Amino acid sequence: MNDTPSAQRADSGFSYSRAFFEDLVEQALRHAKTIGATDAGAEASEGCGLSVSVRKGALETVERNRDKSLGVTVYVGKRRGNASTSDFSSAAIRQTVQAAYDIARFTAEDPAAGLPDPGDMATEQRDLDLFHPWAIDSEGAAELALQCEAAAFATDKRITNSEGAGVSAQQSHFFAGHSSGFRGGYASSRHSISVAPIAGRGERMQRDAWYSSMRCADELASPQAVGRYAAERALSRLNARKIPTTECPVLFESPLAAGLLGAFVQAVSGGALYRRSSFLVDALGKPVFPEHIELLEDPFVPRGKGSLPFDEEGVRVAPRKVVEDGRVQGYFLSTYSARKLGMRTTGNAGGSHNLELRSRLTQPGDDLPAMLRKLGRGLFVIELMGHGVNYVTGDYSRGASGFWVENGEIAFPVEEITIAGNLQEMFRGIAAIGADAYNYGAKTVGSVLVERMKVAGS
Repeated sequence: MNDTPSAQRADSGFSYSRAFFEDLVEQALRHAKTIGATDAGAEASEGCGLSVSVRKGALETVERNRDKSLGVTVYVGKRRGNASTSDFSSAAIRQTVQAAYDIARFTAEDPAAGLPDPGDMATEQRDLDLFHPWAIDSEGAAELALQCEAAAFATDKRITNSEGAGVSAQQSHFFAGHSSGFRGGYASSRHSISVAPIAGRGERMQRDAWYSSMRCADELASPQAVGRYAAERALSRLNARKIPTTECPVLFESPLAAGLLGAFVQAVSGGALYRRSSFLVDALGKPVFPEHIELLEDPFVPRGKGSLPFDEEGVRVAPRKVVEDGRVQGYFLSTYSARKLGMRTTGNAGGSHNLELRSRLTQPGDDLPAMLRKLGRGLFVIELMGHGVNYVTGDYSRGASGFWVENGEIAFPVEEITIAGNLQEMFRGIAAIGADAYNYGAKTVGSVLVERMKVAGS
């Protein structure tokens, strides 16, 4: 394994070194073998950070977090046991391994249980530039949050209240090992700034929120930009009204389109597939989207929020096309779910890695105004409420708010409506994807235009 230089920085802010974690893992694996485990895995980790919130110009909370853990998995044949501890003493390590072993001995056999196959394990570790500690103190974080909220209030006198602004600086590192020979670990960071202003008064109040989140604090949007944009979003929703029940095209704003992509990932993930609790069972090789749609996964994007050199099991990862010409080319499988399906792991233990949903029809000029023109007459959705998604049937029903669009331009804001459809029909009905790409965690997608949905209003 290549060591990750960024994990060794003296200014990391961690209490434990990588070398210390390597020793903990080796102790755990040695003891598991000593007491008779067939196989074992161990992971030592530490996380720390600072979160500060303000509201209406005053400091509300300052929270510091520091967590540590050693997790151990022990296999006795096809029986598996897990145990963890936050005590890093040698005695605690032995007790934790013994606890995992005892659980395994009395657990039912599972033919799919076991470490990943040696041929699937990662043998090299890329440094993906994921670790950028932010040396900010509580006073500095509070000042940024106050600037963000102040910028929201300064945008317009109709910004009358605030649910607060916050700044968070988080970082973690880990080291993991298996009895099959895998060793690896790395450090990562995630920082953010956010605000939620309220516009209007009385029963006509509207709220919205915005945030910026990055691995490196230097790449965060300015607090002033975050505050202004959040305020503009709240202001745009004033004087919202209901609309009559109808069927029409629906344009999902890019952050919400990432949620549609998440629904697809959920439906073609191993757990849902082997339990047959997905509306996309047996979808491999079949058309789920129109021919112009493709979905790419790339775990090696430098500083990417979904980047990693190997998955949570130490399995190698690689760029791939999950959807090509609208057809599903691959699932999202861990070692366990792959075995349950009689397939091979895709390196997705822990989830997806930097997904990008694209359309071959998208032109560089397809910004949001262009997408509104493509919508023509219909609904532009900017907020969804509730969890009305049935992954077994694909039925989709969510509370929504946004804007009614006429002749390709926003006519007025809309609230208290419900949009409904079936995800299979919605996926097949994607007419266009905007060039207004937005990164939401491990997913990047522009606004998505769905040809037709039911809209329940007054």
